[in-house]
Amino acid sequence: MSSNAKGDRRERELVNRLDEAGFAVMRAPASGAATERDLPDVLAGDGERFYAVEAKSSSGRPIYLDAEEVESLIYFARSFGAKARIGARFDREDWAFFHPADLHTTDSGNKRVKKDRALADGEDIPALAGKSEQTRLDEDGVSEPDPTDGVRGVLTAVEQGTMSVEEAAEIL
Repeated sequence: MSSNAKGDRRERELVNRLDEAGFAVMRAPASGAATERDLPDVLAGDGERFYAVEAKSSSGRPIYLDAEEVESLIYFARSFGAKARIGARFDREDWAFFHPADLHTTDSGNKRVKKDRALADGEDIPALAGKSEQTRLDEDGVSEPDPTDGVRGVLTAVEQGTMSVEEAAEIL
């Protein structure tokens, strides 16, 4: 199966999963190289939360997004009134979502997400829908949410201009 066919299949899968979670959702089939307009792969909203999602999948290797692709997503999301999210799906794993500022920035300015990071730190679909609060195990195996988790990342995103003050206030 070609990588484009696999990507299309994964995007359709994501649309179905978001629909099942209660979102009104559409796939933008003219996203990416098919158009000169900057469009995300998927738009989803439930009347309270609105997301512009760039969906990426991998068999297990790290997922890379070029800086222009990420900036286009952020620009579209802001213009549309949505939150920008990167959706990462590794084979035999569920979708994990990240704000672009939360991803590792490479020396060349691109973004990267590794499988272990997606499994440990990614937000799942119920969390996007506001239906669950994910907790993480700390190094002692205790599953208590850290109230400061993500604050530094949010502040950095505001400082870098990849997140608006209003979006940061909503998160914090």
